[in-house]
Amino acid sequence: MEQLCEWCGGKANKGENTVYWELPDGSRAIQITTTPAAICLNCDMVYQTDEVIKQIENQLFLVDTKKIGKSISYQDLMALPRLLKRNYFDFT
Repeated sequence: MEQLCEWCGGKANKGENTVYWELPDGSRAIQITTTPAAICLNCDMVYQTDEVIKQIENQLFLVDTKKIGKSISYQDLMALPRLLKRNYFDFT
């Protein structure tokens, strides 16, 4: 299935980039490398899909963020053991 850019509607490819995320407690921000991204071939926008954003937000809410240094790869972040099975505060 062809992915369309959420900004301009042009064709977008799957890729990766580095993002910076504030921890849920607001104590600091971290760098997340090799994060899945959409890269628009028309407007050159590089962004994370809503699905990836939700995965990152949920994982950061469910893991011990004190064990995360200044930088972590997306794969390593998603592999961290969770303190809870799921985000019980997400009602979507």
